[in-house]
Amino acid sequence: MTNDADPAADSPDSPFAQFIGLDHGEANHDHASSRLVTQPHHLNPTGAIHGGALISLADNVATRMAGIAQAGGPNEGKFMSGIDLHATFLSNQLGGTVTATARVVRAGRRVTVIRTQVTGDNDKLLLELTTTHIPT
Repeated sequence: MTNDADPAADSPDSPFAQFIGLDHGEANHDHASSRLVTQPHHLNPTGAIHGGALISLADNVATRMAGIAQAGGPNEGKFMSGIDLHATFLSNQLGGTVTATARVVRAGRRVTVIRTQVTGDNDKLLLELTTTHIPT
């Protein structure tokens, strides 16, 4: 994804994100988003989206947002490793497209906290994820 307005929004994609089929959307210092158009391998035996697919989507965009939050600061250019993750599943859906949007809660010198919401069809809230990241 290229974002001419914010060079910090450009980051190398992880091989895992490519493998599961994430499509990165816009990214700036306010928020970052990614979406996943589900395929049969993203679903659980009931046809609903597998919880691991939802968390993978949310964690990937949260890590991206943590890196953007550090642009221009003491940790610029460092990979922001997740050290804590708290997920609350609120709902699910049968396949379809899901979008994760991440926003910074706090970007400190050592610790960055990101809150990510995953929405599905009709903007239905499916997952709330809070992650904590440190520079590595």
